[in-house]
Amino acid sequence: MTTPPPALLIAGHGTRDEAGAEAFRDFVRELGRRHPELPVAGGFIELSPPPLGEAVTELVERGVRRFAAVPLMLVSAGHAKGDIPAALAREKERHPGISYTYGRPLGPHPALLSVLERRLDEALAGAARTPEERAEVTVLLVGRGSTDPDANAEVYKAARLLWEGRGYAGVETAFVSLAAPDVPSGLDRCAKLGAKRIVVLPYFLFTGILPDRVRQQAEDWAATHPRVEVRSAGVIGPEPELLDLVMERYQEALKGDLRMNCDSCVYRIALPGFEDKVGLPQQPHFHPDDDGHHHHGHGHHHGGHAHSHAH
Repeated sequence: MTTPPPALLIAGHGTRDEAGAEAFRDFVRELGRRHPELPVAGGFIELSPPPLGEAVTELVERGVRRFAAVPLMLVSAGHAKGDIPAALAREKERHPGISYTYGRPLGPHPALLSVLERRLDEALAGAARTPEERAEVTVLLVGRGSTDPDANAEVYKAARLLWEGRGYAGVETAFVSLAAPDVPSGLDRCAKLGAKRIVVLPYFLFTGILPDRVRQQAEDWAATHPRVEVRSAGVIGPEPELLDLVMERYQEALKGDLRMNCDSCVYRIALPGFEDKVGLPQQPHFHPDDDGHHHHGHGHHHGGHAHSHAH
């Protein structure tokens, strides 16, 4: 009798936007349809049902004892570094006998950069077909924004990789919350650099309140700067590239090829202004739909770090 493969658990952030939450749930269902040999479940850390604990319980009730958890997140911020590992440690206490490995966030993978390029082409609607036309386009890549400097730096890395070899005039970076520059400041910078045509590109997986805010802020800025053409691109969305990348992260987790980014993590390295975070214990998010929230899980640490991958 062959041993069944470990299940796949998808961990999402959560959103107050029902369409965005349903997009995540649809994505999890599509993964399950594509891989009938594999038990697949998904849940959120906060804001949306189902909570991550409910997804783990669903797998356990299906007879799962081993699973790999993949954070459906573009950057390795506090959620991927601390909240999810702490939540998984709590679930291990709730369900004795289960074991899991923890994968890494999606990051600026070449496949996702290709999708971003496609979103830019769609926003330009054929207006930048030639290299000369593309060289007149400035892109403003807008990330979620974080209090974690490492996470913000990853958005800049994505912007640089998107710029490389594609022939745009430039790719600037901004954030919609928690970090500077904000969207209007990012657009100001593009204009000061001489941009005449700007595409605002949200660095988000699915629709939601924050991508909507990015689009609205871009429209508001454009209304007061009529000499600059501003277009807004769509989010990445449930593209085949994203489905394939999640499975790639799943396989990495099974093989132990995790390559978690620890070199500039505030929980391990004393970065200026963030020294108090070194070695900080991680606690799982409280999720109002999680019936077992009275259990208190604790993050597993190694060297003051909340990344604990294999249990």
